[in-house]
Amino acid sequence: MQILVEVPASLPDAIQCTPQQFIQEAKMAMGVKLYELKRLSSGMAASLVGMSRVQFLAELHRYGVAVIDLDDDELAEDIINA
Repeated sequence: MQILVEVPASLPDAIQCTPQQFIQEAKMAMGVKLYELKRLSSGMAASLVGMSRVQFLAELHRYGVAVIDLDDDELAEDIINA
């Protein structure tokens, strides 16, 4: 499936990148946000972006997204089950 998004031709220049770099950055931003919202697994988000799961997880810090996002109860449960 493809998604067609119209953007001003000057947008890649505005963020100082090539059109191809802009496309990759947009896919990464979409993957990161869907992962952060727990709509996609890290593997599915990585597939969307076109990279390995490990690479995707390593890039999350650039977007201020935690690799592991557990609330206090989930963390306590994980500790008990460890």
